Amino acid sequence: MAYWLMKSEPDVFSFDEMMEKTQQGVLEEWHGVRNYAARNNMKAMEVGDEAFFYHSNIGKEIVGIIRIAAPAHPDSTAELKNGKVVWECVEVEAVKPLPTPVTLETIKNTPELAEMALIKLSRLSVSPVRPEEWALICTMGGL
Repeated sequence: MAYWLMKSEPDVFSFDEMMEKTQQGVLEEWHGVRNYAARNNMKAMEVGDEAFFYHSNIGKEIVGIIRIAAPAHPDSTAELKNGKVVWECVEVEAVKPLPTPVTLETIKNTPELAEMALIKLSRLSVSPVRPEEWALICTMGGL
C-alpha cells in the first residue's frame, strides 16, 4: 500500500462533505487537477491506497484520511486535447477524521517531516507520503 496527500480548499470541498458522500455510498471523483506531476501521482495510485485529506488555503491542516476507491480514469471535467485524454483522476471515499488536525505549522516544526513533499513541493495538490511520515502524522493526529 502507498500513502498520499490530497489537497482541497474547504470552502470548495471539505472533509465533512467527503464524509457525507461516503455515508451516502457515493464515491467522489478527485477531479479538476491540472498539474502533470499531480496527475501522474494519481495515475500511480492503486485501489486501497490511503491519503491524507488536507484543507488548503483555509485551515492549512490535515483533517482526515481517505481511501482510493477507483483507479485513474479520464477526468469528467476535462476537455479532450487533440482527441486525447490528458487529465485523469481517481475516485475516493472517506475513512475517518483525525481526532486532532495536524497543522502545516506543526508539520514544518517537526524535524522528522522536513523532507515531506508537502513542505518541499508545497504547491503540488497530490503528493506522495512516505510510510514513516504517514505513521508520525497519524500519531500526531491522535490515531
